[in-house]
Amino acid sequence: MSDPINAQRRKLLGATTTLAGASLLSLGLGASAQANPRPARASSASAAAFGGLRQINAGTLNIGYVDSGPANGPVAILLHGWPYDIHSFIDVVPMLTAAGYRVVVPHLRGYGTTRFLSADTPRNGEQAVVAVDIIALMDALKIERAVIAGFDWGARTANIMAALWPERCQALVSVSGYLIGSQEGNRKPLPPEAELQWWYQFYFATERGAAGYAANLHGFNKLIWKLASPQWQFDDATYQRSAASFDNPDHVAIVVHNYRWRLGLAQGEAQYDTLEQQLALAPKISIPTITMESDANGAPHPPPAAYAKQFTGKYQHRDITGGIGHNLPQEAPKAFAEAVLAVGRG
Repeated sequence: MSDPINAQRRKLLGATTTLAGASLLSLGLGASAQANPRPARASSASAAAFGGLRQINAGTLNIGYVDSGPANGPVAILLHGWPYDIHSFIDVVPMLTAAGYRVVVPHLRGYGTTRFLSADTPRNGEQAVVAVDIIALMDALKIERAVIAGFDWGARTANIMAALWPERCQALVSVSGYLIGSQEGNRKPLPPEAELQWWYQFYFATERGAAGYAANLHGFNKLIWKLASPQWQFDDATYQRSAASFDNPDHVAIVVHNYRWRLGLAQGEAQYDTLEQQLALAPKISIPTITMESDANGAPHPPPAAYAKQFTGKYQHRDITGGIGHNLPQEAPKAFAEAVLAVGRG
């Protein structure tokens, strides 16, 4: 881990509750306290698992990513969620490369070795910007079309890409189905039981919550893992391997801004307003799609019947059993890989 990352981490953890909350609010809407445009060194564990991490400038970011498999093979882009990282796909990647796929797995903004190129770029977590990041990555890698697959934030990003840029998406695999939302839609109250599932969203809406997340980052995210996948018996080494990605200097700001933006408590960037207006209309997805849901998903998720009509092309839904939780690709990698291969065949 580079010295700038350690310095930023110590600064966040050493702040008082009031000062940290105010600082993180400004980070969510404006510039980071520190930018690091130089590629960060990949951990040896990540390098060994994926054959080496790479870095490339794409849009406003220098993105850390895995690029495995034959260079001339069909492409699959796999997108992780919060609070997870590229290791959610550690067992999926070799299955896809063995089938001839080139597999690209990026760290989303605020995770792992992905960094902003400028200190002046807002640390924005609104839904549209994450999809713009991945389109920029495809452009930088000269990838015209790919199968896009993901879960949690990654599924939402994949949905947005398929809805707004269908010409770039060969097919889609989306855990928990259709996840495109809007600030207007999120203003509507939910039944008490459903609101309770979003407790962390309301926590992040407060200055105390922002400071608390910064001060207890690894314990907080480990709790989310347990709640979201109550039957997944992961060990400390598995968690710590992904937890290293949360030490990104922009992680807390991106996460806090994402959840505040959803509730209309933080603004996005004006340059993405047109995209958000399109997404607020809940656009249909016309490309071939497989949606998936697990039988022990402890995170908030819609029932499959609620979103089936959003997919107007060739469509299939798959229920995955066996006590599988929210992190479906890591808990059931064979099922996830099979879905990518199936949808890619058309």
